[in-house]
Amino acid sequence: MDAHSEPGRIDPFEDAIDQALSSLPANLRAAMSNVEIVVEDEPPDGQRLLGLYRGIPLPRRNSAYGGVLPDKISIFRGPITRLAGGDADRLRAEIRYVVLHEIAHHFGITDERLIELDRY
Repeated sequence: MDAHSEPGRIDPFEDAIDQALSSLPANLRAAMSNVEIVVEDEPPDGQRLLGLYRGIPLPRRNSAYGGVLPDKISIFRGPITRLAGGDADRLRAEIRYVVLHEIAHHFGITDERLIELDRY
């Protein structure tokens, strides 16, 4: 068993995800629907990703949407930890950024729009 899965131990990585989620306004948290957030060690097939949203964004759901598995937001521990380079503050900041970025996809915001918003 590794340190981040031992009972009673707080995993700083998962704690930072919880903090990022808690920082969202209550109305946005309440608007999130049928989505799970998971921590995975590495992205699939050697892709260079920090996070990944898979699912049907809220604006694309219609009255036929139902009885489906939850959307999935994957946050990749390995790449984010390497990016932070041992700096705990940077690790928290990177996790926050990735979590909020992937949640934006859940709300239907595209990468192109996020890049635009990052300029400000």
